[in-house]
Amino acid sequence: MIDEYLRPLHVCERRNRAARCEIIRAVFILFAMLAAIPSSTFAQETAMGKCPPETRKENVVEMIHGVSVTDSYRWLEDQNSPETRAWIEAEDKCTSAILDAVPGRAEISRRFSELMKVESIGLPRERHGVYFFSKRAPDQQLYVIYKRDGLHGKDEVLIDPHPLSADHTTSVGLLDVSSDGSLAAYNVRAGGQDEVTVRFLDVKTMKALTDELPHADYFSLSIEPGNHGAYYTRMTPDGPRVLHHVMGTDAKTDTEIFGKGFGTDKIISAKISEDGRYLVINVIYGSGSTRAEVYLKDLKSGEPVKAISNDLDSLFFGDIEGGTLYIMTNWKAPHWHIYSVDLKNPARDAWTEVIPESDVTIQNYGLYGGKMLVEYVRNATSQLRLFEASGKSVGDVPLPILGSVSGTTGRWENGRVFLDFHSFNLPDTILSYDVKSEKLDTWQKSSVPIDSEKYTVEQVWYESKDKTRVPMFLFYKKGLVRDGARPVVLTGYGGFNVSNTPSFSALGVVLADHGGIYALANLRGGGEFGEAWHHAGMMENKQNVFDDFIAAGEWLIANKYTNSSKLAIAGGSNGGLLVGAAMTQRPDLFKAVVCLYPLLDMVRYQKFPPATWWVPEYGSSDDAAQFKYILAYSPYQNVKDGTKYPATLFVTGDGDTRVNPLHARKMAARVQTANAGDSPILILYDTKSGHSGGRPLNKEIEENTDIAGFLFLELGVTAK
Repeated sequence: MIDEYLRPLHVCERRNRAARCEIIRAVFILFAMLAAIPSSTFAQETAMGKCPPETRKENVVEMIHGVSVTDSYRWLEDQNSPETRAWIEAEDKCTSAILDAVPGRAEISRRFSELMKVESIGLPRERHGVYFFSKRAPDQQLYVIYKRDGLHGKDEVLIDPHPLSADHTTSVGLLDVSSDGSLAAYNVRAGGQDEVTVRFLDVKTMKALTDELPHADYFSLSIEPGNHGAYYTRMTPDGPRVLHHVMGTDAKTDTEIFGKGFGTDKIISAKISEDGRYLVINVIYGSGSTRAEVYLKDLKSGEPVKAISNDLDSLFFGDIEGGTLYIMTNWKAPHWHIYSVDLKNPARDAWTEVIPESDVTIQNYGLYGGKMLVEYVRNATSQLRLFEASGKSVGDVPLPILGSVSGTTGRWENGRVFLDFHSFNLPDTILSYDVKSEKLDTWQKSSVPIDSEKYTVEQVWYESKDKTRVPMFLFYKKGLVRDGARPVVLTGYGGFNVSNTPSFSALGVVLADHGGIYALANLRGGGEFGEAWHHAGMMENKQNVFDDFIAAGEWLIANKYTNSSKLAIAGGSNGGLLVGAAMTQRPDLFKAVVCLYPLLDMVRYQKFPPATWWVPEYGSSDDAAQFKYILAYSPYQNVKDGTKYPATLFVTGDGDTRVNPLHARKMAARVQTANAGDSPILILYDTKSGHSGGRPLNKEIEENTDIAGFLFLELGVTAK
């Protein structure tokens, strides 16, 4: 299967198994208030002074390609300066004073606890009948790594992160388990940082080994058969490198296998084949890019790494099982196809197409039980088809309802596959599929307290500004009255070839319970309809994404679902850029905005690592032609003084080492100064929050309570 770490910007806590999950997926869970507070409450003098506080402006003007660009809040880029820290503290005090006083806050928190304090389990990895996985019990703050003998045996704790930090902000994640099940590799993450340390555990003795890989950003890790060592890839100051660690030695002596010459704008992943003979290396030219390469190293012969495909501007992803290399590519196929490659003759003209391109997009594939499981996306929902390794079709895998497969695990030598499946009205469910009997069972289902039968999922199509037809999911409770006054939260992503398929959101459930609608627009820039759909929303075409999103809001109003006083938008990461552009281009259209871990100063984003990964998606202001279209939509540069902006809550934190929190800091200051209305412009800033999750459950509940209070306050929703 494709190493999903190579997927883009918005990877969340499931990063090492399913990068498609949206960072904001569970953030927008809403609960009704007992009463509403007028917006003017936010714009007042409080006992602690002006709220929000005034922010110092400085006269910073740059000439970029002949254009004068003002940046009055550049001083806020320095995260550790005393002045920036004082500003963060003052803003947080203001935000806390306002959100803590929202009536019904206790009820909101209680509902979040009901929805989130449930047993949650991740996809298992099987080794000779023993299953390794992460699980969080209802009374636990963090995910604990377990092993289980047999499908339904007793769970045994392997790594419990709770003792690692007093405030439970240090988490762990399972990276790999050796083929004999005796050695486990896991990461240790502080706050929400991308960077981790890697440690090893002797599963039989339950003792930690002295081996430790240094604090860094890791892309992959594979333990070699026999447990002699591990191959891994991590970012170094010079760029990503594939390294070999011999167990029992100092990581400083690890041998570099591959990567010399590739800079920090590249991502590299490496995986050992199940038989231990080959190391397959994938190189991607930035997240969401148009070029990826495949290399191969024969570990048995010790021959140098050789290129399988490194001379075309297309995407190639390789995986090897059963002595055959399989390559998924969009070369000559915008909806993707899959080739088999004879390792004795890997020349491209000898490749055999085993899965041809069709009218739907191939999203991913896995090699399990001697067969191939291919995931397709049809009209923004997941479909699974099973094939023989030769490409002969076996048939469709019947999924329970229209929804999403967000990850699969299994082995070539074992016919059991585990699927993470969910939909708007179906919480995360781990399905077990036997490729031999073709039987699909439920292995683990979340016990979130909802009645799925009470809700409706509707897919509609609307026209964007240029008449392109765009699909959108609407989730609401059965019996909804379309009176033009329903509270709506509209979200989307639109970037990096990511397919935004249906996923469970407590937001949708609670909003629907109060007569509202959760709307998910499948914008251009994503991968729902192949590479052409992606290209239509990247680089110079990025404005199409914002047009699609704005058109979704207009359609909801025109078709009597809602109105501007009841319409909120929310998005994170690249989705934060989306809502930032929407609020600056159409401030009249939306009542409230939640902008999480966002990119907002697009003129300078590429100057802050690891943002060079995203230049193939956005372009860079360092290029004169690209600067022109970037400046035209960059939210920070397009804030206009004297404009009435919708109520906005920016959410970020020091722990975000992927999208620098300077974006939210600068944008909050800029909009607070420019805003001519009395709608609140706030920033919720947690010093340990970040892109990669790992925070304790109580902090997640607290943050979601803040966001829910803010949104429902503005939308005027009251309890039944």
